[in-house]
Amino acid sequence: MDSSYAVPTCQDQRSTEKDWRMNIQQRNNVQVFGRGRQPMVFAHGFGCDQVMWRLLSPAFEQDYTVVLFDYVGAGHSDPDAYDPQRYASLRGYAKDVVEVCESLDLQNAILVAHSVSSMICLLAATEIPQRIDRLVMICPSPRYLNDPPDYKGGFEQADIEGLLDMIERNQPGWANYLAGMVMKNPDRPALAEELEASFCAMDPPIARRFAAAAFLADNRNDLRGFDKPTLILQCAQDSVAPVEVGSYLHRHLVNSRLQQMKATGHCPHMSHPQETIALIREYLQAGV
Repeated sequence: MDSSYAVPTCQDQRSTEKDWRMNIQQRNNVQVFGRGRQPMVFAHGFGCDQVMWRLLSPAFEQDYTVVLFDYVGAGHSDPDAYDPQRYASLRGYAKDVVEVCESLDLQNAILVAHSVSSMICLLAATEIPQRIDRLVMICPSPRYLNDPPDYKGGFEQADIEGLLDMIERNQPGWANYLAGMVMKNPDRPALAEELEASFCAMDPPIARRFAAAAFLADNRNDLRGFDKPTLILQCAQDSVAPVEVGSYLHRHLVNSRLQQMKATGHCPHMSHPQETIALIREYLQAGV
């Protein structure tokens, strides 16, 4: 027997576990605030980062532990941690959510997700159901492409192919085009300008890969059997997730509540934060 071999001690194992937790939290730029016991994790959408929650998350810090993070490849996450194979599908992003929850040892967590993160968080909750209490989906969609005759996602294949080509060839052009379509509040141009700047901050290959993973995904089968309580917030005049999508999700998520908002566009947490806060609070206080 090699006398130089050292059996790992409990202290070594604890140190390794601590290092792993710290690595995940640094990798995803995890920030934790608040005075409440129940955790509330905010998951940003495509082309954004945790800054986009700044008008929403402070409203919950009194009653919850607020957790903010950036997906790898976004915001101030660790750029060296980006793996093109892992993040070629939404399951790679779901793994970020899982690992953030595990690194903080979250229990009974509420996942608040915007846009594509709604399906990302559903995938994550399916993997760690014992850690998740419920979901709040803001402008969700399980499938952005139309699938006639029974499903209207809002986009044709040619629309998505054109967007992906534009991302590859003309970053300022796609950012300007998509920001205007997503925000849909033309009387408040500063909102679209902020979103456009966020899109432009993404590395183009990462942006294209994330866009392909999001807009070409089909998560309709993942809805089957998912029974976590879920609030679906559906906006008016949402070109990205039309009203038919919200109705589809409500029909196929067995424990869901659909709430039609007065807010317009696809980013009510930015354009109409007070309405968004009020509806989330009402839902959580109802406890159903």
